[in-house]
Amino acid sequence: MQYYQFFKAFHIIGFVSWFAGMFYLVRIFVYHAEADDKPEHLRNDWKSQFTQMSWRVYKIICNPAMMITWTFGLAMLITNPAILNQNWIKVKLVLLVLLTGYHLYCKSIIKKQEQGLSTYSSFQFRLLNELPTLFLVSIVLLAVVKDVLNFVYLFAGVMAFGVLLFLIAKAYKKSRNK
Repeated sequence: MQYYQFFKAFHIIGFVSWFAGMFYLVRIFVYHAEADDKPEHLRNDWKSQFTQMSWRVYKIICNPAMMITWTFGLAMLITNPAILNQNWIKVKLVLLVLLTGYHLYCKSIIKKQEQGLSTYSSFQFRLLNELPTLFLVSIVLLAVVKDVLNFVYLFAGVMAFGVLLFLIAKAYKKSRNK
């Protein structure tokens, strides 16, 4: 049990780094998509640079941070398996699996952008960039309030927050287009 607090600390460091990397990565996707609006003599160089940046962020920040998060999270569960009897951790684990799926989906986007096959607009990437925010809010609320939180209210609140983020993104797009 003496190692549990260290596992928790490294778990937190891992997920903070993971989310930072995911937010930055999808932001690079936005810039890559916006390179299509640049003059043709700049376009290919910019896209090449953004692809290189994407791979570096993915391989150097996102992947190690995800592995640290999972490793030390699982170490906490092994050290204190009684946690698995609580409902909140089961929901958190499902969200982490979904977040890992998002992480892998971002890798497929890098490959598509590298091959010139990405069909997302910069606005769609901006919306995709809000998805980790929904994961972050949900996971942190689950970990902090645990079983006190009614999961139905959590889901409704996160969905409302998602709609709010969408409306803000639409308003931002509208103001940029003026």
